[in-house]
Amino acid sequence: MFPMGFFFDPTFILVIIGMIISMIASSYVNRTFERYDAVKSSQHITGTDAARYILRDQNIDDVGVQQISGNLTDNYNSGNKTLSLSQATAQSTSVAAIGVAAHECGHAVQDDQSYFPLRLRTAIVPIANFGTNLSIPLLIVGILISGSSGQFIINIGLLAFSLAFIFQLVTLPVEFNASRRALQILSDGGLLTEEEVPQARKVLTAAALTYVAAAVSVLLQLLRLFLLFGGNRRR
Repeated sequence: MFPMGFFFDPTFILVIIGMIISMIASSYVNRTFERYDAVKSSQHITGTDAARYILRDQNIDDVGVQQISGNLTDNYNSGNKTLSLSQATAQSTSVAAIGVAAHECGHAVQDDQSYFPLRLRTAIVPIANFGTNLSIPLLIVGILISGSSGQFIINIGLLAFSLAFIFQLVTLPVEFNASRRALQILSDGGLLTEEEVPQARKVLTAAALTYVAAAVSVLLQLLRLFLLFGGNRRR
């Protein structure tokens, strides 16, 4: 039988804390983006225009720019060399939109320059996804099997889930570096004024906090699993 702690356990508070942290970070980035989305850039260029300008300026001619649906769903796909901007970013001339577009261009520059953390993150994505999907079934199987064999399978499950946390850790330097590149490019290229660059920095800093929150949330989930099933805590 499954231990009651698997479904009802005081350690579930760790998951709740992680959810609250993620919600606060998400709310903060949305508020910050909305605030500076109301500030129109002095150059009156859209996020799409800014992205294309940056790519040309960085001599990157193999990356396409497209508009996608959603809010703050902007991303760069190194697999198909596509920079996707959400409608709020692609069509807006705001400081926030240009900052977000530049951040995604920062990933394209990383890819073009073979930035090692980006390569590492790309390489471990399938491994991390596989480990995360496999972890819970392994834990369940380990619970059903008594003795050291069951605990061994549980430990493998915990190790598999830890891959998700490793992925989050690798993501942090990738995102922070992309933002630093973006702000430098915006400043050097004159796309934003000296007064507008700090505003864009606030938007990108708020966005970066969502990745920190995600890492903390996964860490808390991992800690809970270790508290429930690590060592010899078989019930």
